[in-house]
Amino acid sequence: MAMEVTQVLLSAQAVDSTVRKHAEETLKQFQEQNLPGFLLSLSAELASEEKPVDSRKLAGLILKNALDAKEQHRKYELVQRWLSLDVAVKSQIKACLLQTLSSTVTDARSTASQVIAKVAGIELPQKQWPELIGSLLSNVHQVPPHVKQATLETLGYMCEEVGPEVVEQDQVNKILTAVVQGMNANEGNIEVRLAATRALYNALGFAQANFSNDMERDYIMRVVCEATLSPDLKIRQAAYECLVSIGSTYYEKLAPYIQDIFNITSKAVREDEEPVALQAIEFWSSICDEEIDILEEYGGDFTADSDVPCYYFIKQALPALVPMLLETLLKQEEDQDQDEGAWNLAMAGGTCLGPSPDKLTPIVNVALNFMLTALTKDPSSHVKDTTAWTLGRIFEFLHGSTIETPIITPANCQQIITVLLQSMNDAPNVAEKACGALYFLAQGYEDVGSTSPLTPFFQEIVRSLLNVTHREDAGESRLRTAAYETLNEVVRCSTEETARLVLELVQVIMTELHKTLEAQKLSSDEREKQSELQGLLCGCLQVIIQKLGASEPTKYAFMPHADQIMNLLLRVFACRSATVHEEAMLSIGALAYATGPNFAKYMQDFYKYLEMGLQNFEEYQVCAVTVGVVGDICRALEDKILPYCDGIMTQLLKDLSSNQLHRSVKPPIFSCFGDIALAIGENFEKYLMYAMPMLQSAAELSAHTSGVDDEMIEYTNLLRNGILEAYSGIFQGFKNSPKTQLLIPYAPHILQFLDSIYMEKDMDDVVMKTAIGVLGDLADTLGSNAGSLIQQSLSSKDFLNECLSSDDHLIKESAEWARLAISRAISV
Repeated sequence: MAMEVTQVLLSAQAVDSTVRKHAEETLKQFQEQNLPGFLLSLSAELASEEKPVDSRKLAGLILKNALDAKEQHRKYELVQRWLSLDVAVKSQIKACLLQTLSSTVTDARSTASQVIAKVAGIELPQKQWPELIGSLLSNVHQVPPHVKQATLETLGYMCEEVGPEVVEQDQVNKILTAVVQGMNANEGNIEVRLAATRALYNALGFAQANFSNDMERDYIMRVVCEATLSPDLKIRQAAYECLVSIGSTYYEKLAPYIQDIFNITSKAVREDEEPVALQAIEFWSSICDEEIDILEEYGGDFTADSDVPCYYFIKQALPALVPMLLETLLKQEEDQDQDEGAWNLAMAGGTCLGPSPDKLTPIVNVALNFMLTALTKDPSSHVKDTTAWTLGRIFEFLHGSTIETPIITPANCQQIITVLLQSMNDAPNVAEKACGALYFLAQGYEDVGSTSPLTPFFQEIVRSLLNVTHREDAGESRLRTAAYETLNEVVRCSTEETARLVLELVQVIMTELHKTLEAQKLSSDEREKQSELQGLLCGCLQVIIQKLGASEPTKYAFMPHADQIMNLLLRVFACRSATVHEEAMLSIGALAYATGPNFAKYMQDFYKYLEMGLQNFEEYQVCAVTVGVVGDICRALEDKILPYCDGIMTQLLKDLSSNQLHRSVKPPIFSCFGDIALAIGENFEKYLMYAMPMLQSAAELSAHTSGVDDEMIEYTNLLRNGILEAYSGIFQGFKNSPKTQLLIPYAPHILQFLDSIYMEKDMDDVVMKTAIGVLGDLADTLGSNAGSLIQQSLSSKDFLNECLSSDDHLIKESAEWARLAISRAISV
């Protein structure tokens, strides 16, 4: 059944796009018309030593993609498709794959390893291909090194694809024995040793029983620690990756080895090359994470029944760890790349210095002066860059109302601010990190009440940040963006004392925005920069408006600016750029909240942009933000939004029926139905016949989640919450209206929905609170009409009791209210 495919596979990689497309089409047709023949031909191509390497590689890649996909539903289809193939065909393909492991061509072996693992991932859980592991293990003894290497690589990939429960313990023992022997220092071949070390990394999850046996654990640990000293860089790096994984998977078994691990990691951090040193630091970061989790879970009261004790490895190692990590901050090469997202040794050291506040505070206090001096006086721009970045980490983790011993005190606050403001005049990469540090400095004072330690410096900070935005080189290292983000945070965390200064800022930002709108004849590059700046300025306005709208006196003082701001925002919408629209929409939402019913006068001019936003399927974030703004406007205008509701509801219903719109926008649209119903009350009547069926079919979809992944459960909960918020708004909107009886027919379905999500047992706290609220709204609005239905419902009583005894006070409050409403409805 196999056919000659070499030429087509080579043409599919041709430079000439016509040749390439024709070949791709041929392959596609072959696959659709004769799948068994197609897969056999590919596996024969991969296995044949006479064929060119490029066609073999592509054959393997297509095979792999025929077995696996990223999207869950597609993956499921491919698994079913493979399982339904004829057994003889599958056996032939698998024989070709195993044969390829002894190819002399590295790329062919490596590709075959990955495909075998994919097939194993499908078949082993189904109790098929039982001889696979045995035949792989027989390859590991007495064979040429390249076959040994490929076999170990295959075992590694296989452990990545299947869960530990699929492989019998005696096979696990044999796999681990083969892998650990391959890692041994007396294994002469570097490639074999590397493949074995990487395979161990994937096999660690299978080793529960082996790590519980002292002798086996000692042997594995010895081999891993020896591999960290290999002359080969890649083996050392892979061995440390194993160590990091052991640190988090088998934390409770580490005590006997921790001193040796400290010795080898500190040597690696000080002397080894960066990829290895980074992993050595990562080991301690992962131990920090483990100990933080244990301490949070048990709150420090270790009784005999704690599953995992805390060994306080970090606490014991601190006196030696911290100096080692501080040294890494000074390890900077002059020409190091400063790309965003670049990760280097100094940053890893700075990160590891982060957690465990109470222990770190005294050490950081000592280091703080040293860092502030380095930031102003060190000749190396790279040292300054990392120092500013580390200060940011310190302020992020060790500064705030929850920290017992403050790092920032009245004594050093001024010096810190002076140094940071001074650093904002430094090179763009340093200035950007200084802005970041100031961002976290401001954030730590978010809950200080009416007086903030930043108040005396507020004006100077704002002036410095605005100066940064005007720097010629503010386009480099994200500097301008960082300055505006920090300005927003400084405003957001400010107190009443500086409200007057925030008010003055309105005019400054409006002037800046006006300037960008006046610019004429720009090149496309300049226009892009201008859009970015407009987005930043709209974002800044949004934060300022929210701040001033939060209390009556400042709101009153802000009102005279509202018309001018609205005119500017309408001009921004006329510029048609997605990023700007998103930010401008958010500003409109804040403005609607601040101006309340007065926002009505802007609706006529603004409505067309609102509609454009709701129609923007391509840039779905704009659509999502616009949906949120509809909610803000409903709350501001209440029934004054009525004239615009037909248009808005039509567009929202269109959005829900569209397959092009990103799924994340759908939950907020349902919530928006609730906002509209709350605003217009019984006038929502004419939309019930459209909205309710949509809510019902979405409710049915979101009720059952068995067998889906975490990401899907998270989305399902967002969807449930949106649906419940819609029901809640609709019931509250109709309350006390003669038209409430219109809702009675929908009540059984809603109660059934509440029953089914209660039975699934996977709703998060947010959904729980909204759901118990809907039960209350139903009883409150329908009164005696709901009473009997609620009494008949399967789980209302259990659900209510569970919520009443919840630790979450918001759920408890909602439940108390629902209990009252239900008892009123039942007693009528």
